[in-house]
Amino acid sequence: MKLSAFKFDLPEERIAKYPRQERDDSRMMVLHRKTGKIEHKTFKDILSYFNEGDLMVYNNSMVFPARLYGYKEKTQARIEVFLLRELNTNAHLWDVLVDPARKIRVGNKLYFGDGELVAEVIDNTTSRGRTIRFLYDGKDDNFYKTLDELGQAPIPKDLGREAEAIDRERYQTIFAKHKGAVAAPTAGLHFTPQIVKRLAVQGVEMYPLTLHVGLGTFREVDVEDLTKHKMDSENYAIDATTTKAVNEALEARKNICAVGTTAMRALETSVTASHRLKPSEGWTDKFIYPPYDYKICKSLLTNFHKPQSTLLIMACAFGGYELTMKAYQVAIEEQYNFYSYGDAMLIL
Repeated sequence: MKLSAFKFDLPEERIAKYPRQERDDSRMMVLHRKTGKIEHKTFKDILSYFNEGDLMVYNNSMVFPARLYGYKEKTQARIEVFLLRELNTNAHLWDVLVDPARKIRVGNKLYFGDGELVAEVIDNTTSRGRTIRFLYDGKDDNFYKTLDELGQAPIPKDLGREAEAIDRERYQTIFAKHKGAVAAPTAGLHFTPQIVKRLAVQGVEMYPLTLHVGLGTFREVDVEDLTKHKMDSENYAIDATTTKAVNEALEARKNICAVGTTAMRALETSVTASHRLKPSEGWTDKFIYPPYDYKICKSLLTNFHKPQSTLLIMACAFGGYELTMKAYQVAIEEQYNFYSYGDAMLIL
């Protein structure tokens, strides 16, 4: 399919700038693939769609405060450094994005806070990409603590605001365990401990995997031919416990739900030739677009995504292109909220 097929007009007011007061107060559209029926519910109603023995697989990646604001030596120009991933722990080498990029050259020193952290630019990687080395001689624990204190929650630029105190908690799922994501696995943001307990009482099992969401998930597709788009690799891990539970649910023909497109990508990366899950870890650059034959899940919980995004394209591959795009138009008409802090869509 072509990228232009996933274009639609999204009114600015449909972008959720802030989270709802309570996580599970979100609205939830339910999309039935077999009948084309669309229901309008709240997230608390998710209990009605799953039965004893059904299984949910969620992403337990933890977002770290990846956005730093600092200044250049001499000029004092304000700069933004977005931490992507640590390349070498001992040397404190990081792969980052910088803004404004034209002002950041190899050899520049960057200062953060009141000089608690200093970094040197040692390489250009892309137009906005740089490799930097933090010049820090103290203990590693103190380095990461300082990084955590100076960094901001990496909320998407599309929200049109800088991060605030509320984002430290709310741009993080209750499942967050393994630090490494620079963007939240947003479908998980709707869950509360109470919802999880009620699902457990109902006999619905929940199992984790880890996929550290990188900017690749949100990078704009810049080719019309989707077969030519290359996803940035993201680190993932699926353990033997989750694998066993998923395969037993498959044998029992139970409803397996991926909580988010990131969980779905990890699952589809680890499928065997016999359409079963295998334990695995490593890097995935899997890009899913229509038509695609999903092997593991019968349902997908996701948010409402940007036009022409890899996330929308992947949701269309699961829900069916025409039905999912129709659902998006209905969502706009019914004033659902979009993006990370927006409402949910359950595709059955």
